Amino acid sequence: MRAGLILFTVTISIFSDVLLHGLSHTYFQDTKPAGSSDPQFTEKFFTQTLDHFNFNIMGNGTFSQRYLITDQYWKKAYGPIFFYTGNEGNIWEFALNSGFITELAAQQQALVIFAEHRYYGQSLPFGKESFNIPQVGLLTVEQALADYAVMIRELKEQLAASHCPVIVFGGSYGGMLSVYMRLKYPNMVAGALAASAPILSTAGLGDSAQFFRDVTADFENISPECRDAVRGAFHLLKQLADRQDYSGIQSEFALCKPPASPQDIQQLYGLLRNAFTMMAMLDYPYSTSFMGKMPANPVKVACGTMLRGLDLLANLRDTAGIVYNSTGSLTCFDLYSLYVQCADPTGCGLGLDSLAWDYQACTEVELCFESNNVTDMFPPMAFTEKDREAYCSKRWAVVPRPGWLQIQFWGDALSTASNIIFSNGDLDPWANGGVRKSLSSSLVALNISGGAHHLDLRGSNDSDPASVIRVRKAEAELIAQWVKMERARLTSAYTQLSGSSDLLF
Repeated sequence: MRAGLILFTVTISIFSDVLLHGLSHTYFQDTKPAGSSDPQFTEKFFTQTLDHFNFNIMGNGTFSQRYLITDQYWKKAYGPIFFYTGNEGNIWEFALNSGFITELAAQQQALVIFAEHRYYGQSLPFGKESFNIPQVGLLTVEQALADYAVMIRELKEQLAASHCPVIVFGGSYGGMLSVYMRLKYPNMVAGALAASAPILSTAGLGDSAQFFRDVTADFENISPECRDAVRGAFHLLKQLADRQDYSGIQSEFALCKPPASPQDIQQLYGLLRNAFTMMAMLDYPYSTSFMGKMPANPVKVACGTMLRGLDLLANLRDTAGIVYNSTGSLTCFDLYSLYVQCADPTGCGLGLDSLAWDYQACTEVELCFESNNVTDMFPPMAFTEKDREAYCSKRWAVVPRPGWLQIQFWGDALSTASNIIFSNGDLDPWANGGVRKSLSSSLVALNISGGAHHLDLRGSNDSDPASVIRVRKAEAELIAQWVKMERARLTSAYTQLSGSSDLLF
């Protein structure tokens, strides 16, 4: 099948200060942004194969996969291609919050492409039926990688860019995909920048208590009293729940309806814990826009709220409000519309994107994290492999495959790979689920002191810590080296085939 460009093209300008979500959150509205600052992206659609690995089951069908492209900085037919491996949400949100990629493109004269992941945003293979069974079964990591490989090949041909080196970029789950692209398609991808990519924990390697322990550590580092206040507030909430004082809980937390069962209490616990998770992940040194306004240094702001007085329950409610009611427009909190429990204990988000991520967390991506109130400040909330299997069997009629990502994408056996940057910020609770130490001269771990979730992918900001400025510089130098090496390899290969050293750039 020969892919092509179809439907329509919309040119639209990128604007800054919209929060790039991480692995656990897919709350974005699928609307096109307003604004008029550079760089300009063009929105296009690519005719993509439905099923790359079976030729008859889906009738050789295709779907329209969205991507964004800008050649504003590109030295045509010569400059590299910077390809963002889109993750679990609307691709505009990643493009609008990955300013480092376009800054680097301006330096290195690159073409920039942001590809949307199948089943997210507007790239729905079966439209409104995409999340029915069995149609949802084509939502796999392997299919997504094949989408990107096909798109890269066809767009290079269409743009007369067959000799342009390709570097892939991604943050969080998208960073995982960038690693996997380099492992699976090294013939097409010369290198990968994987920012905040938890490739170990999501493959079932590591400690199930790690994530919420690291969320807690972010608040504890501001003040041990902050951690204790949060733990104390949850203890008071438990006392009310044990007495079944549901009207009291409704009053204390400004709930739209009183809880009526232990299930409702668990939902409240999840909603509150999720607020702390978001603030820890997104602890940027400047304000960002995301479901309202997230303040600069939200963990510090949260601790100030938790420690402002003796009424711990009111403090806990208002701390959660930093995330759920940043505009102050909500008059009450609806437990089930603000947060949805799913196969990812760190949160799946809301809307159709949350369905897609829930399915992935039920199949290949392992997220069996739990809080225990011993190594963390949250109520005990277990999520074991048995819990995951029971939920996923009921919700999606699937049985998860523990260890599958280790088999498919090497797990921690990465020593024979090359040309991958693993960047992580020490404020990010996902960081310790990824690669923190360099494995070779070309498998480089870069750690960002004072950095939150994929801070290095965001555009330059006057409030950036010196650590992220240094890391971006190191990333730029490594990527320039990879591009040079790949260009030399392509020149050598062309010479051997044609007997000429004159590449047609």
